[in-house]
Amino acid sequence: MLYFAYGSNLHHFQMKRRCKNSIFLKKINLKNFRLTFRSKYRAADIEFKKNSLVPGGLFEISKSDEKKLDVYEDYPILYNKYYFFYYGKKVMTYSMVKKSQFNSQLKDTLIL
Repeated sequence: MLYFAYGSNLHHFQMKRRCKNSIFLKKINLKNFRLTFRSKYRAADIEFKKNSLVPGGLFEISKSDEKKLDVYEDYPILYNKYYFFYYGKKVMTYSMVKKSQFNSQLKDTLIL
């Protein structure tokens, strides 16, 4: 199956460690989406935004790779699967379930 990677899954070494059967095919852009960061973990997410692009990578992955990614992405609790077509071929990626706003203000904590 085809998989669109963004965020930490673009790191080829980490992706190969997570998904040993994965094959990087090429760089592509996901049209009409933008990259954002959410949750207390500042995890990468995509959201619809007309005339925007999310740079990413297109991978061929096996069913066992998909299952490993499901665990890594905490599917279906943290991320859901999103499907789109790229030149007539179905591609899977992940998008966060909860679309919370990212709070970019850093709070300092003093530990005594």
